Amino acid sequence: MNKLHGWNTLRNQIFIGFMLVMVIVLTAIGVFTYNQVSVLLRASAERHIKQTAVQTTGKLDALFQQIDSLMMQVSTNSLVQKKLAQEMDGQMVSFTERQLLQEEVRSYEAYATGIRSLELYTSDYRRLLPLDDVQLNDRVTKPWIQLADKEKGRLVWLGLDPLDPNTVIAIRSVRLIDRSYMHAGYLMLRIDRNYFELTGTAAGDTGGDSREMMLLFDGAGQEIIADSPLSLNKDILPDMDRDSVTMDGETFIEVRHQSELSGWTLVILTPARYTTEGISVLRTAIFVSIAVGGFLFLICSFILSTMITRPILNLIRTMRGARFGTLQRNPDKSSTMELMELNHTYNQMVDSMNEMIQVVYQKEIIQSRTELKALQAQINPHFLFNTLEAFFWALDEKGEDELADNVLAMSGLFRYVINRSDDVEWVTIGDEVDHAELYFKIMEMRLIDRLEWKIDIEEAFRHIPIPKLMIQPLVENAIMHGVEKSNEPGTVVLSIQASDREGYTRVTVSDSGPGMGEDKLNELYHTLQTDEMQHSGKQGIGLINVERRLRLYYDSKASGLTIESQLGQGTSIMFEIPNEFQGGLNT
Repeated sequence: MNKLHGWNTLRNQIFIGFMLVMVIVLTAIGVFTYNQVSVLLRASAERHIKQTAVQTTGKLDALFQQIDSLMMQVSTNSLVQKKLAQEMDGQMVSFTERQLLQEEVRSYEAYATGIRSLELYTSDYRRLLPLDDVQLNDRVTKPWIQLADKEKGRLVWLGLDPLDPNTVIAIRSVRLIDRSYMHAGYLMLRIDRNYFELTGTAAGDTGGDSREMMLLFDGAGQEIIADSPLSLNKDILPDMDRDSVTMDGETFIEVRHQSELSGWTLVILTPARYTTEGISVLRTAIFVSIAVGGFLFLICSFILSTMITRPILNLIRTMRGARFGTLQRNPDKSSTMELMELNHTYNQMVDSMNEMIQVVYQKEIIQSRTELKALQAQINPHFLFNTLEAFFWALDEKGEDELADNVLAMSGLFRYVINRSDDVEWVTIGDEVDHAELYFKIMEMRLIDRLEWKIDIEEAFRHIPIPKLMIQPLVENAIMHGVEKSNEPGTVVLSIQASDREGYTRVTVSDSGPGMGEDKLNELYHTLQTDEMQHSGKQGIGLINVERRLRLYYDSKASGLTIESQLGQGTSIMFEIPNEFQGGLNT
């Protein structure tokens, strides 16, 4: 015990304490850094995979578009149109005419690589090109022909040629332009399968050990191209509906993209180890950093702890004087390092405390000034309202009725937002509708004849409680992203109706603007569900604010925002709230 008591020194206590703190801090920092950087590495890898899929799909669509353009030129060629019209009139095309027609069509084949042949058939499936008597229904199946008829002149990518697995077939119905686009025949393209080769598109650019492996499947799930060094199970791969797949003992992340032009599906397989590449190096670097940092901290702790060895009596006496309200510096000029450091630390503490006393005194003065400014700020809104009302009366006396009404509307708008923002959290639907009407009037003045608006509400709905400022953001969104983005005058309708659910009211804001596509609509829904404001801009911020408040005030008793939109047909945003809610109106 006596030996252990000899180790219980101030120096050893400081040394052990510092070491424990060092271990905890470095471990916490290392774990936090490892987790954060790991997430960033995985996210970066996933973004790269998705970007590769988008780029490759874009290049494939460019190939599809090139073929589509070529087929359109051939089908609208004057000689082709003339000979098919001749067949429609019951006049058989002679062999010499078919030869001329073949020379005309072959001149187009030089504009694109990979084309095996262009075949032209009449509406009753007889072949005009090449110069033989093969029937269309002998070349392809009846469902493929029916699909070409259904598309009414649009190019249909059928897939692999049943008679030649090294070629791909595309077909379109030929329409006579000068006969009201009457169906007159079929134009079929046979193109080399290697035309869609994916090597070098994305992952192949790196050469050697490529990371991404790409496969292309037609609408029926048949493999067109497979850029992979592995022995893939191609029979089940097109039917898989999962995010990863294991082949040859290795796990791959699967990303799919479907072409809108052809209906074909691009599958990209990326080794899962690629997403964690660099994490092991990061882990090693963190361990080395912790070891080096611990060693340096160990040395520093030992040096610091050895500087404190003996009690400081003079310093204690000086510190005792502080009990009587006297904060004075310690004038002791000891020759030993320990006492000099402690005296210096104490003198710094005294200086700091005196400085803090001065800071507190200054803060008291600043607080007094702040309270005065707060009192002045309470007067400012009243000054604003009185000034706007003075403008109203001045304009009214001069006969400027329209401007006077707009100034009065602006005054009401500000009074609703400023005067009642702190003391009233719940209002009625009637208050919200009146506030939206003032906003309509002000925007109508700004947009002049580009904005038409309408409010549809029955008196019975005006007394239903609702959180403040739930409707105006939707109206603002409809005007800014519906009417203002359209080159034509637009209409915004605010409708308050009974919901299909008993005891609920539906609030709907509709505009006749340009609308949104399915991809943008899905992205907006994702933003509302995850509260992610990136790429959403001002529109996303306003809608997210309303969505959050619906969930905050009503929890599961009210539906979130429902958005319906189509390109060129406008957008409707709606939500439903219960007619009676215990949140109630604050009085």
